[in-house]
Amino acid sequence: MLLKAVLKYKWQVLGSVTMVCLYVASSLMQPYYLERVLAAVSKNDQAAILHLGAWLVGIALMGLVAGALNTVLAAFIAQSVSADIRERLFKKIQSFSYANIEDFNAGNLVVRMTNDVNQVQNLLMMFFQVLLRMPIIFVGAFVMALVTLPQLWWIVIGMVLLIGLGMGLLMGMMGPRFAVFQGLMDRINSIAKENLRGVRVVKSFVQEKPQEEKFRQVSDELLGLNLFIGNGFAFLQPFFFLVSYLALYLAIYMVYTMMGTVPEGVNRLASFDTYLMQIMFAIIMLGFLSTNITRALVSIRRIKEVLTTEPAMTFATDEVHDLEGSVKFDHVTFTYPKDTEPTLKDVSFHIQAGQMVGVVGATGSGKSTLAQLIPRLFDPQEGKITIGGENLKDMSQRTLRETVSIVLQKAILFSGTIASNIRQGKRDAKDYEIARAARIAQAREFIDRMPSTYDSEVEERGNNFSGGQKQRMSIARGLVSKPKVLILDDSTSALDAQSEKLVQEALHKDLKGTTTIIIAQKISSVLKADKILVLDEGRLIGEGSHKELLESNAVYREIFETQKGKEA
Repeated sequence: MLLKAVLKYKWQVLGSVTMVCLYVASSLMQPYYLERVLAAVSKNDQAAILHLGAWLVGIALMGLVAGALNTVLAAFIAQSVSADIRERLFKKIQSFSYANIEDFNAGNLVVRMTNDVNQVQNLLMMFFQVLLRMPIIFVGAFVMALVTLPQLWWIVIGMVLLIGLGMGLLMGMMGPRFAVFQGLMDRINSIAKENLRGVRVVKSFVQEKPQEEKFRQVSDELLGLNLFIGNGFAFLQPFFFLVSYLALYLAIYMVYTMMGTVPEGVNRLASFDTYLMQIMFAIIMLGFLSTNITRALVSIRRIKEVLTTEPAMTFATDEVHDLEGSVKFDHVTFTYPKDTEPTLKDVSFHIQAGQMVGVVGATGSGKSTLAQLIPRLFDPQEGKITIGGENLKDMSQRTLRETVSIVLQKAILFSGTIASNIRQGKRDAKDYEIARAARIAQAREFIDRMPSTYDSEVEERGNNFSGGQKQRMSIARGLVSKPKVLILDDSTSALDAQSEKLVQEALHKDLKGTTTIIIAQKISSVLKADKILVLDEGRLIGEGSHKELLESNAVYREIFETQKGKEA
């Protein structure tokens, strides 16, 4: 997944690798030329000193330019690839069904799109700027050290083995903890998100302290994990330096034993020590960066998990065609993904095109679930649902969305303008279509009073509008496309009695050819319906007009009498 994304920028990758090779060549050549400069100094050969010094400065400048260009290219690759992955993730999430979203959890997906992608971005930046250099420097310095003083091969190999062993043991301990770290990040994100979304409830019930304690528990757990990881790597640094300086001491002692104070031996020792430090630096950098590498590998796995997840719901065709608005449920049984008991049980009914149908029942009877199955937000486990005589599973997504429009129980608006929110129901809606939808939804009553009317700003989640105003804009959004089937899932619950009455009258008057399904808590909202469906504990227990159900259905009669008594 990551390799394919990186290879999209193959020329920048090639340029970055080339710059790394030049930079490493510069680093490895400098000790060699330094040794020759010192030899010329010991012989007082000024011509050789100037000649070799010029080469040394030139090599250093080459390394400087190559390093700068490599940083620029590494930044371009890291930023571009992370942007591509972030867009792929967002596009993939848009293709998910409700079931997929519930499986992952919304807060979890946000962390994967932000924190995990940032980890990948940091990994790519480190790889092309640092990690790519380190193995080459390590191998080159290792070879040059053996060439410079081959008698001390055992010092080089011993240092590498000790440092490698220490780093390997620490990584074995830390690796599993990074997966736990990302899980804790998900939990912190979810708690913060819930608290900010429900800030009015928190403050209304004076729940600041319990919310702070809930956040602190997870935060303290994350702190403890970070301290454990930090302490482990704090031990690693002095261990690396101890081994490296021990190797330097042994090298100095052995050269003095073999060659004494012979100038050639001193010059070689200077180069050998430089190569040893380069080997040590390469291993230390790999050790320190291994924290980010391990964390990034966990993030890559989490990103890949999203990208490779198949949508729980797919559409069989892309063909677009018109459908008439009849709706039929044929022995439909549905269970939510994480539930064991079905929410709807063997439900069958038929709605003629153009009918207005009410769906009533006690809380938890399955009314909203029934509404969500019609636009295929979920698929039933048993039975089939048809619109215009065609099975939902056999039609294209565009055909279904152009035929069915649903106004959900919870009015959700997006930041932008009133017009942009209504146009979500039809992207190319003309101004007069928006005005018509707002008129039917009784939204013009407050829109026309606003200074910028339809261009008035809508804040995040519509916080600058009342619940009733948001519901009316949501109804307008559902109406603007003139759907064949309109579903109102208790979408007038926040309206006052007069506004609800006006909305119902407008629906009767302007939507005569539209199949309208009204999910309602109040029977008064569906009295004028052509047919009323009564649900109880997921089963369809009654079907008919208001008068017929009063006479024949005990559950409906009980609901009606209870509500009538409350209204009285």
